[in-house]
Amino acid sequence: MNYKFWQRRKDAPKKKKTKTREWVDAIVFAVVAATIIRVFFIEAYTIPSGSMERSLLIGDFLFVSKVNYGPRIPMTPVAFPFAHHTMPLTTSTKAYWDGVQWKYRRLPGLSEIKRNDVVVFNFPEGDTVAVENQADSYYRLVRAMGRENVRSTYTIVDRPVDKRENFIKRCIGIPGDEITMKNGVAYVNGKMEPLENTGMMPYRIEFKTMEFDYSLLTDLKLGLESAAPVAVNTYIVDASPEIAEKLKKFDFVKSVAQSPDAVGPEAGGIFPNDPNRPWNRDNYGPIKIPARGWTVKIDSNTMPLYYRAIRTYEGNKVEQKGGVWYINDKPASTYTFKMNYYWMMGDNRHNSADSRYWGFVPEDHVVGKALFIWMSWDSEASFFHKIRWSRLFKGIH
Repeated sequence: MNYKFWQRRKDAPKKKKTKTREWVDAIVFAVVAATIIRVFFIEAYTIPSGSMERSLLIGDFLFVSKVNYGPRIPMTPVAFPFAHHTMPLTTSTKAYWDGVQWKYRRLPGLSEIKRNDVVVFNFPEGDTVAVENQADSYYRLVRAMGRENVRSTYTIVDRPVDKRENFIKRCIGIPGDEITMKNGVAYVNGKMEPLENTGMMPYRIEFKTMEFDYSLLTDLKLGLESAAPVAVNTYIVDASPEIAEKLKKFDFVKSVAQSPDAVGPEAGGIFPNDPNRPWNRDNYGPIKIPARGWTVKIDSNTMPLYYRAIRTYEGNKVEQKGGVWYINDKPASTYTFKMNYYWMMGDNRHNSADSRYWGFVPEDHVVGKALFIWMSWDSEASFFHKIRWSRLFKGIH
């Protein structure tokens, strides 16, 4: 018996591939290779909003490393190539099949997430989405309108972890850290963490006179032309510490000072939306970030902070009966976390939907580390100045 029947005979004529077959083979190979690179090594992203200005600008195109923190094994493996959660040219057609779901696993990486890393992650509140209003959080809509009104007004879809919207923010706190904000300044474990020169905050600028050469402010892009005066010759505009120092040197500027929100609850709510915590974006906390293996006492004070992490992110059944908390139908006075969590914030502190509004980022939501800008496109500039040449191949810090 010939045990090598499957091998081609040496004298058998070889069939020549058709042009169509060659093209199909090339396309299949390119798709598979590109998919492997995107999933396990590096992926391109673009900055759609100003929440990280001026560290990252609208129109910056980035490369994000999957290797630094370890590539995440796809949790929704059956998906249309190069599409994230929605098919191109549609608003609600899924680009994946959620009939197959794998548990969260991550390959070894080069390092852990460090404070001040710029990180890409899946939006934690993106598990439920109002299709016609995807720019807003479904949960914020529910708080404002009521669940029934939201579901009768919008088309609601659910998304698995790795198919939720991608966000990019700076990691302010790592597992076990305690975060506080006072007058717009972040404190980590009691230590002040002031904004870098690229970070933006509202500044109150008082001019001696409004009769000056406005072109002196053009390069600073203060947006003074669209700001309304809050007092005589006085405006509040977003600026960085570096810009503030430059403004102080102009002889027509009387004073420049940060203008954080006053202490008190924020209109529209802020995480954890607890009436006993009248926090706002500039005066916040303290709040401790959960770490894997950390055990928290369960009571009326801690559950507003950790309820969603215990129930939604870690997959437990959580309910309260007669003043007693039950986890997976058992009375519970403590809970030990299974995952690490992070606190992410935008550098543009008053123009950023971040952890102050939706809480912790679980480790299984982390996509990768932002490495460098490979292209930067200014859509508002003139034709010959569309490309921001000074930002090309600039590292992200």
